[in-house]
Amino acid sequence: MTEPLSTSLSVAVLLPCYNEETTIAGVVAGFREALPGARIVVFDNNSTDLTALRARSAGAQVVRVPHQGKGNVVRRMFADIDADVYVMADGDGTYAPEDAPLLINTLMTEHADMAVGTRRGVGDDAGRTGHAFGNRLFNALYHRLFGRDFTDIFSGYRAFTRRYVKSFPAVSAGFEIETEMSVHASMLKLPVVEIALDYGRRPEGSASKLSTYKDGLRILWMFAMLMKETQPIRFFGAISGACLAISLVLMAPVLAEYFATGLVPRMPTWVLSMALLMMSMLFAIAGLVLDSVARGRAEQKRMVYLSYPPLRSEPVKLRAGTTKPRAA
Repeated sequence: MTEPLSTSLSVAVLLPCYNEETTIAGVVAGFREALPGARIVVFDNNSTDLTALRARSAGAQVVRVPHQGKGNVVRRMFADIDADVYVMADGDGTYAPEDAPLLINTLMTEHADMAVGTRRGVGDDAGRTGHAFGNRLFNALYHRLFGRDFTDIFSGYRAFTRRYVKSFPAVSAGFEIETEMSVHASMLKLPVVEIALDYGRRPEGSASKLSTYKDGLRILWMFAMLMKETQPIRFFGAISGACLAISLVLMAPVLAEYFATGLVPRMPTWVLSMALLMMSMLFAIAGLVLDSVARGRAEQKRMVYLSYPPLRSEPVKLRAGTTKPRAA
């Protein structure tokens, strides 16, 4: 068994749930055993089954969140709960509660602000190949746009320090919240660490809430919005470059004919090329201006982050044979 946490360290286990009556009692019991001194809170997001009742019967505090979507739940969790260390997991039983002490130890020993339990076997993804393909695709896109701090941006098993939680704005409404968490850490250059953990399958009677195409499009849209907010000069620079390229392609034959004959017979094409050229200049200027705004917002988030003291505590002793962490 894992030894209990230091009494000077308060730990909160946060479990967002939507219709997880078949698994939530076992998940709560698992975290109570793995982290005996932790506060376990289930955030029920308009479940129509017995999720709240079974969570309360298992010994968890239950909070109802009326606004639908995991992002809305995370925003409520981070705003309402006060602790030194936060552990977030799903209520579907796919993450092992006994790995929580290892996740917390990794957070403390690596002096990180977020520890992510990357998912072994996520390629199977409960038998849904579309999710596995999307996971690989979006991780590759994340590396291209925001850096290589993470290898599994969609993992829902994470541990955070108070300074991370209280500086995270949580704008997203749905499952794209994990992407926003990762971008927040990458943007502020926060210390993060990853550790590979086993990823289980849902039991019989428990269904995934993910929609391969709908949630995939929402995540792709979130990528674009986060890039616009955090890297506007790249975002608007790409649009500016595209407008400039199209303008030059349309402009070239018109100019060639003008220099050869002195006439401009395709006036609409010339007007369109000039309009695209002006749009290119406007997007370039917008990118430069908004880049200064983005830097100011990043500085403000950094100041909020620094207003909270760093986590200082002795790590928990782990069970024999526990996997060592892999630094990000």
